[in-house]
Amino acid sequence: MKLWEKDVQANKLVEQFTIGRDPEFDILLAKADVLGNLAHTNMLQTIGLLTESEYLTLSAELKKIYKEIESGNFSIDPGVEDVHSQVEFLLTMRLGEMGKKVHSGRSRNDQILLDLKLFIRTQIELVAFEMQDLFNQLITLSETHKQVLIPGYTHLQVAMPSSFGLWFGCYAESLSDDLLLLQTAFRFSNQNPLGSAAGYGSSFPLNRTLTASLLGFEDLNYNVMYAQMGRGKVEKTVCFALASVGATLAKMANEMCLFMSQNFNFVSFPEELTTGSSIMPHKKNPDVFELIRAKGNRLQAFATEIAFITTNLPFGYNRDLQIIKEIFIPAFEDIKSCLVMMQLMLSNITIKEDILNDKKYDYLFSVEEVNKAVLNGVPFRDAYKEIGMAIKNGNFNPQKQVSHTHEGSIGNLCNDKIDRKFKTYFSQFGFDAVNMKLEQLLK
Repeated sequence: MKLWEKDVQANKLVEQFTIGRDPEFDILLAKADVLGNLAHTNMLQTIGLLTESEYLTLSAELKKIYKEIESGNFSIDPGVEDVHSQVEFLLTMRLGEMGKKVHSGRSRNDQILLDLKLFIRTQIELVAFEMQDLFNQLITLSETHKQVLIPGYTHLQVAMPSSFGLWFGCYAESLSDDLLLLQTAFRFSNQNPLGSAAGYGSSFPLNRTLTASLLGFEDLNYNVMYAQMGRGKVEKTVCFALASVGATLAKMANEMCLFMSQNFNFVSFPEELTTGSSIMPHKKNPDVFELIRAKGNRLQAFATEIAFITTNLPFGYNRDLQIIKEIFIPAFEDIKSCLVMMQLMLSNITIKEDILNDKKYDYLFSVEEVNKAVLNGVPFRDAYKEIGMAIKNGNFNPQKQVSHTHEGSIGNLCNDKIDRKFKTYFSQFGFDAVNMKLEQLLK
């Protein structure tokens, strides 16, 4: 069934090509579509396009469909073009002519925009909570292992002393900045496009402020043409935020692969969390971290791919936008799976202690020795040359002690400050207010 068909059926090849993978991805938008229908029919009743009796009947049936979706008893029938058509088809099949009234004042263009924004809000909430769990885990590991020194590197050369406390805390703070970007993406998405129809509004006296309130949106996309221009722009912006999280995870995963290798040997994991080789019996491969690295890096390509698809499209809806779903919707599963797997691995990590007792790490303390001399009155450049010559002549025997006190250094990690930042950003999403509105809509 196609909402736009009149008396001529589409060519089968054209139909298959234009529908594409929509039914596969639209299933994931089904709950959002029903929520949009509930808000829209409520509004239609207030402006006289539905009677109160029709609204109550439609609302009750929509809530039944919502429960069917939750229980897994909902599907898009063969020949039905998308989730919007399926929901309208079910209402018409079950309620007769009344079901045909729900599309008044709408286009599938603003329906899909609405569905995507509701879906995005839900998915960002899930991602944010996974980030919170990983963040808390990283802060705990940072505090637990803050006394364990490790080499710090520049150019992959031994550079200066670091610590596991500093290393874990680094990625915790990175996640806090990622969360700030995700919050921006959430607020960008949290604006109501419903009522923009095909991008030029409607002659019906729609109450867009009402539907925005019913659905828990922070505000509206006021200009109806801009609301339609938001298709693609919203997904690209969200993907930029997800890419930032992915980049943090990919970088940490890459370093974990190094730290697990025999050449570094800083950390280890239970054998059941690694994989083996079909030919080398000694192998314990970091496949989980390698896949996190790959998926995290791939996430950074999604925003660019969407940008290439949408750049300089002419005004109004264009079918090019349809295939963005194939890139965008799976991105959430990728990032959530990476966050979950990183938590699993970190909850089973074993940290090696006394790493710096190895002679090859003596040069880590060259700057410490230079700074000691400076504190005793030696000009920095003279102290630098003196320690440099001792290293060159093989006479460098450092005291392997570190005394860093400034904010964010090995001896003063400021994890409490980083924790405060993360909690502040998290509280500003307003998930509870959104969820309360949706619960009221479903009552």
